[in-house]
Amino acid sequence: MWQVLSSAWALLLGMGMLMIGNGLQGTLLGVRGDIEGFSTLQMSFVMSAYFVGFLGGSRLAPEMIRRVGHVRVFAALASFISAVMILYPAITNPVAWMLGRVVIGFCFSGVYVTAESWLNNASDNANRGKALSLYMIVQMVGIVSAQALMLVGDPSGYETFVIASVVVSVSFAPILLSISPTPAFDRTKPMSLRQLMDASPLGCVGMFLLGGVFSAQFGMSAVYAASAGLSLTQISIFVATFYVGAVVMQYPLGWMSDRMDRRVLILFGAAVAGGAAIGAMLLGAQFNFLLIAAFLIGGMTNPLYSLLIAHTNDYLDYDDMPAASGGLVFINGLGAVAGPLITGWMMGDSVFGAPGFFLFMAVLLLILAVYAGYRTTQRPAIPTEETGIMSPMAPTGSPVVVEFAQEYAIETEIEEQEAAAEVG
Repeated sequence: MWQVLSSAWALLLGMGMLMIGNGLQGTLLGVRGDIEGFSTLQMSFVMSAYFVGFLGGSRLAPEMIRRVGHVRVFAALASFISAVMILYPAITNPVAWMLGRVVIGFCFSGVYVTAESWLNNASDNANRGKALSLYMIVQMVGIVSAQALMLVGDPSGYETFVIASVVVSVSFAPILLSISPTPAFDRTKPMSLRQLMDASPLGCVGMFLLGGVFSAQFGMSAVYAASAGLSLTQISIFVATFYVGAVVMQYPLGWMSDRMDRRVLILFGAAVAGGAAIGAMLLGAQFNFLLIAAFLIGGMTNPLYSLLIAHTNDYLDYDDMPAASGGLVFINGLGAVAGPLITGWMMGDSVFGAPGFFLFMAVLLLILAVYAGYRTTQRPAIPTEETGIMSPMAPTGSPVVVEFAQEYAIETEIEEQEAAAEVG
């Protein structure tokens, strides 16, 4: 672990600050939108726009990097992110915010692609797993820390927006000044979606449903909290609890994943999270219960992302695993675009109101649980000694980190097979 920190501390520090800025602007817009009197439907379009931009960025950023290089892409995207964050409070209009979120999503996606390719380059076979673990922890800690900054300034003013802009701007200093050399960038040609679906129906359906669940958490949790009448402190704690649960539960579920039928664990995780969402919908007036539900939902759904990728890899050849990364993230992104839009509609006063936030996640999670149960009847389980490892990942990453994790899974499995052959 120390070897990873000593070689990639600047990159991890910069990524942590980026996540602070990204997590802060998401929650801040949810609160500011309520102050400005925007409807939940308007805010759903604003929040969904981020994932539209992110999806586009994950497809176009690799080509941008190949054409002009990592450093120029970093600098250009950083300037756009800072500019948009400053403009949010200056132009308080939902259409302007929606356009800004498209730009922000595109830029952050490109930044993640760039930084994650650097992280991959800074790692080797011996420390790749630790690098992935640290990267996931840094992402989650950054988002949780962002919620504390919500209490520094008044969300009806400019201060907090300026803080988000400054944090993002400063985050590039340790990355650009300390990381060398600039890595080569050569993305694998992605698999077709039909090939992915044929290989793992549960992986593809699960990634799509989970995209909707995660985008509701990341984009609409602050909107829900504001419409439910929570105080600013309560909103910050509520949003942070989703990600605290993700950090705490990632490793226990990962340990279980390597020792049992992953379809059963997917069913269990989705059912627990879905049950918690139903409970929050019925008992949301009690803040302590809201926190328990947020912990369980975040603690189950975020590890499900890594679990679904590992499950998909179990049915792929080694050569196809890296190629599947782009397709899996694309499927997840499609669900993420739709998530806030449907959530915003369900949260409308004429539909379900604020509890529609939890109802939307409950429906998707219970569908996933039922489908996982159905898939257990369609083909026999792969023996646990023949499955690959589950690498910890957060749904905030780009296809590069998924490919990075899949490379680690391949390397580890090959090493285990060679060790077993030597013993035999």
